[in-house]
Amino acid sequence: MSEKFRTKLITAGRKDRYTQGGVSPVIQRASSLLFPTLKDKAFRGKNAKNKEFIYGRRGGLTQFAFQDAMTELENSAGCALYPSGVAAITTPILAFIKSGDNILVPGNVYEPVRSFCDTILTRMNVSTTYYDPSIGSDISALIQPETTIVYMESPGSITMEVQDVPAIVKAVKGVNPNIVTMIDNTYAAGVLFRPLDHGVDISMQSGTKYVTGHSDILLGMAMSNEKHWHQLFEYSYLMGQTVDPDTAYMALRGLRTILIRLDYHHDAGLKVANWLKSRSEVDKVFHPMLDDCKGSDIFKRDFSGANGLFSFVLKEHLTPERAAEFIENFDHFAMAYSWGGYESLMLMNQPEELEKFRHEGGVDFNGSLFRIHIGLEDVDDLIADLEKGFDRLGSSTSKPSTQGESKSHETSL
Repeated sequence: MSEKFRTKLITAGRKDRYTQGGVSPVIQRASSLLFPTLKDKAFRGKNAKNKEFIYGRRGGLTQFAFQDAMTELENSAGCALYPSGVAAITTPILAFIKSGDNILVPGNVYEPVRSFCDTILTRMNVSTTYYDPSIGSDISALIQPETTIVYMESPGSITMEVQDVPAIVKAVKGVNPNIVTMIDNTYAAGVLFRPLDHGVDISMQSGTKYVTGHSDILLGMAMSNEKHWHQLFEYSYLMGQTVDPDTAYMALRGLRTILIRLDYHHDAGLKVANWLKSRSEVDKVFHPMLDDCKGSDIFKRDFSGANGLFSFVLKEHLTPERAAEFIENFDHFAMAYSWGGYESLMLMNQPEELEKFRHEGGVDFNGSLFRIHIGLEDVDDLIADLEKGFDRLGSSTSKPSTQGESKSHETSL
């Protein structure tokens, strides 16, 4: 990542209007925003997209500052804010579909998105076609006359398949330039990969994760190109989506340190992934920087680095008792949904729990799968904690050294 971009992370969203003489933007708590004249009311109504005071749901100085920052960082026409990452995905989809439409979604998609497609979209008479995330330009064969949206998620949040986003976008637009391409860009946090630079129409992410970085707020964002910005902006407002100023302030504060944190997440995560790969108890490690992960060549081509999220599969299909013995007794790995905070987390899935995520061309495994997030703790402490976990499983194999160095990322963040 260029030095210029690092500087943008520090300066974006800090106009004098937003900071009011301070270093950081002010927290402006307001529901009603006053109009001094009828003429002023009419002017603001016509310029709602230009950060004019209308009503609290449209935003105030704090929200405007964060929106300006995300717009600049993702090279977009604008940024819409949502109260969660899921809302940042479902609302843009709803903004661009109608009854009778079709949407293409990768088979390894984030589970709440699949549930949304299979329940709410089904009730709206919108069909979903699930596709192999590794399909690339062959996606053109799946496009129907009714296809309105092609949705992507890269890497996948469980088994980390990487999609060839530029190839997919080129193929889709070649068939029908009016199809809206969207991507869940949470993994990259709008920093490691900027989808709009690769032709994607709308980039969504959960700010709950790396943007805020402290596991203490819920937030979602959607950044759009010029062609689709007006519709995304208006429909999001009509569906009542909004974010409070304190949340926007916390997100802005998190942005300032995101690259420093991602640098460490990358190095520590890759070191732990390589260590796990050397363990005799481990069958597979799904990390997009590892050569045997699906799409790792694409990842290294398009992304400027990795974060701390990946997964690994044990050779053993653990019984409930052995699974509890393994995962409930770590010192540094807590069990919780989500990721992207400063803390290390781990969750387990048995193969049968992931059956609905099996898809043509997808990775196969039979043992217990653990999704792991490497936080900001000392990496050697984390490795020692994992080693004790394997000891609890009663392994009789010899243990590799915990002092081995991992391959650092070659592309500067």
